Amino acid sequence: MKLASYKALNGVTKRDGHLMVVSRDLTRCADASAIAPTMQAALDDWAACAPLLKALYDALNDDKARDGMKDCTAFDETLCASPLPRAYQIADGSAYLYHVELVRKARGAQMPPEFLDDPLMYQAVSDTTLAPRDPIRLESTEWGIDFEAEICVITDDVPAGIPPQDVAPHIKLVMLMNDVSLRGLIPQELGKGFGFFQSKPPSAFSPVAVTPDELGAAWNGAKLNLPLLSTLNGKEIGRPNAGHDMQFGFDRLVSHAARTRPLGAGAVVGSGTISNRAEGTGVSCLAEIRMIETIENGKPTTPFMGFGDHIRIEMLDEKGRSIFGAIDQRVEQYTYTKSAQTMKKAS
Repeated sequence: MKLASYKALNGVTKRDGHLMVVSRDLTRCADASAIAPTMQAALDDWAACAPLLKALYDALNDDKARDGMKDCTAFDETLCASPLPRAYQIADGSAYLYHVELVRKARGAQMPPEFLDDPLMYQAVSDTTLAPRDPIRLESTEWGIDFEAEICVITDDVPAGIPPQDVAPHIKLVMLMNDVSLRGLIPQELGKGFGFFQSKPPSAFSPVAVTPDELGAAWNGAKLNLPLLSTLNGKEIGRPNAGHDMQFGFDRLVSHAARTRPLGAGAVVGSGTISNRAEGTGVSCLAEIRMIETIENGKPTTPFMGFGDHIRIEMLDEKGRSIFGAIDQRVEQYTYTKSAQTMKKAS
């Protein structure tokens, strides 16, 4: 099934959104509040809620049953919040080692051999997430504004120490992610030896999160074998296959995140920037383009994103139909002010 969170419904705005069930073709939706008021509430009681949500989803996809649904309306991606407007936890990995290799090669460093066996992961911003149409609002282009197109999963309660082979049943939903990165701030932060913080502002997520069964043969329990399309200002940047060159599947990534701690229902685990070794598939971030330029020409020529730039991230099935809807954002300049109205808009 496919689920979304509307920012407002029937004139009522909720910070954690209104849970909606969305039709398979993303054309229709229905209010699911009688089953669970929010996505998090559904995840908290997934065993009880999932069958009821599935029944509503089946009715929504049935022409005859849908005609009798009083709460069935046209689905509008512009009304969506992130599927989880506030997540208890977002842990983002770096499963595509070709991306890591390029980063290190561009500065003349080798990739440590342990990277082949031990996933990289950091704790991302979770108390604030961006809706799929929210602007990326930042103070300065000198920070090196970049997008990163990724796949991520949402889990139920995951016990600490879970081995990879036991992870699959805990993956309840899959969605897309734009992990916004500020490349100009990363070196100084990492140089302190304490990881990302200011260089990783809030990420955006796709309008819709889907259950793994909706992905059919493209989902093998740990990887999603479909291209992810990134378009900047109308120009295709890349369409690498998310299942190719993925050193660590989500079974390994979730197991890694839960090695010393349990994960609560609603935990989000990201794949990291999708990157393929094969030429012609393109990339999923501007930093990788710049790395290749540096390796080949001694310096980068492609700029990072500027104010007014427009990034779109979307995944299509084999028939060219959107699976998750699109992340579609513009970069805007943000200036802090004590004005309550401006601060409210910024949040």
